[in-house]
Amino acid sequence: MRRLLAEALGTFLLVLIGPGAVMVDAITGGGLGNGGIAISFGLVVAAVVYALSGVSGAHINPAVSIGLWSVGRLEGRLVVPYIIAQCFGAIVASFAARSALGLVVSLGATMPKVPVPVAFGIEWTLSFVLMSVILAAARSRTGGKAGAAAMIGLTVGLCALVGGPLTGASMNPARSLGPALAGGAWNDHWLYWAAPITGMLVAGQVMGFLSGRPSPVDGQPSALSQSGDSP
Repeated sequence: MRRLLAEALGTFLLVLIGPGAVMVDAITGGGLGNGGIAISFGLVVAAVVYALSGVSGAHINPAVSIGLWSVGRLEGRLVVPYIIAQCFGAIVASFAARSALGLVVSLGATMPKVPVPVAFGIEWTLSFVLMSVILAAARSRTGGKAGAAAMIGLTVGLCALVGGPLTGASMNPARSLGPALAGGAWNDHWLYWAAPITGMLVAGQVMGFLSGRPSPVDGQPSALSQSGDSP
């Protein structure tokens, strides 16, 4: 139960602050800009990973949970509960943002601004990159929790900086689901599930092949593993 609460809380914070930054930018007439929005996403992910990775792994993303399960870093019995907790946290965050700020820019919903095949390719590639960094951080024996949080947050920020203006740079089905449900913006919503999940599944296999060693390393849990160091 602690793991599920941590996933719900972490995803709540991600969706409240990340898409919330998109809403604040609109309200202030561009006060944050794309760079400020990207930094907001990166920093909140880094903070959540640092704070909660020792409890649940701080996946805060259904595609990450599925990807980590595919390489043996999450027990199969936890995949569906994790996804439910993540989606619940995201939905609550979006309704909270709507209650506080109103229905501004569709609550920061992710909608393609390029043709759908191009949008799919962008989300797939960004998700592949994110999962590659997550697995590298989980395997690393140096840097610890702080290093993993910094690298993952930086990657999310960079992806948001490049892909945000084109697709929203979701890389996260729950992040897209919350604003879509609370704001009624379902444009091409399917791709924000299909692209991250398939991109991260492929990244898991590619990184496993490139590393030339089984996962997890020596059977030891680490940041972004199934449960961190929690009991």
